[in-house]
Amino acid sequence: MDYVKLGSTGLDVSPICFGCMSFGAADRGGHAWSLDEEQSRPFFRGAVEAGINFFDTANMYSAGSSEEITGRALAEYAKRDEIVLATKVYFPMHDGPNGQGLSRKSIMAEIDNSLRRLGTDYVDLYQIHRWDYRTPIEETMSALHDVVKSGKARHIGASSMWAWQFAKAQQIAERNGWTKFATMQNHYNLLYREEEREMLPLCADQGIGVIPWSPLARGRLTRPWDEVTNRAEKDEFGKVLYQESDRVIVERVAEIAGARGVPQAQVALAWLLRNPTVTAPIVGMTKPHHLDDALAALSLKLTDDEVSRLEEPYRPHEVVGFV
Repeated sequence: MDYVKLGSTGLDVSPICFGCMSFGAADRGGHAWSLDEEQSRPFFRGAVEAGINFFDTANMYSAGSSEEITGRALAEYAKRDEIVLATKVYFPMHDGPNGQGLSRKSIMAEIDNSLRRLGTDYVDLYQIHRWDYRTPIEETMSALHDVVKSGKARHIGASSMWAWQFAKAQQIAERNGWTKFATMQNHYNLLYREEEREMLPLCADQGIGVIPWSPLARGRLTRPWDEVTNRAEKDEFGKVLYQESDRVIVERVAEIAGARGVPQAQVALAWLLRNPTVTAPIVGMTKPHHLDDALAALSLKLTDDEVSRLEEPYRPHEVVGFV
């Protein structure tokens, strides 16, 4: 495994980030396609043995059970000092006031809850899952700085927002001598490239590590457009992310994959990995070949003609994924 720096930090991470959203307890709000702890453990072991050291979860995934599963598996299969562990905060974790968002109260409570579930004293990357319109960003950045200074997080990151919001947060942190965001976890793949307009150029200019979520478009890039899966049927959020004009892109992924003799997932990930602004796409894994495809994509080099053919059909999309 050839490791890369996470943005401008000193952290060395695998160029594939292992996404943990699909692991969770069914009785704790898990998705219909989620794997329980016993089913998930071989994936963690396989990832660690393959050299993947970057793992991403969130407090709200399956009501915290994803963090619990992740923490227990990594404690068994990996050395804490050798892995880079990331989690997120924002979405509701309990009913009533102050149960969600990025207030100082919420951040200070939720970092402790996440550390308890993960079974660790610190996370390497603590990310805000979305922008909180109800809390002053000054309060959020100040609280996140205190989380870092307390030793509970090594770095902080952000996810899915307008570029002006990200720039504003960074400027406020810099002006006050607070910790700045080191990463951006945004929605980016062959079917959704709106981030190329503002966010990716901003990240490239500022040395921000980019760790895209849904790099395979919730599986749309890995199979025929009309093929229906359990997740596709039950994933309501995924149904609003893509549009009918994306069909031709999926067909071209299949065309190039067929000519290459490789699965579609490898072609879609190889396209993403060739972008120098992208540090590590976050790949979810629920079947053994998902890990195999992610690893194989690291060595698959697309030609300029293949890239042009993949990119040519793209049509502008409504901005989605910010909520």
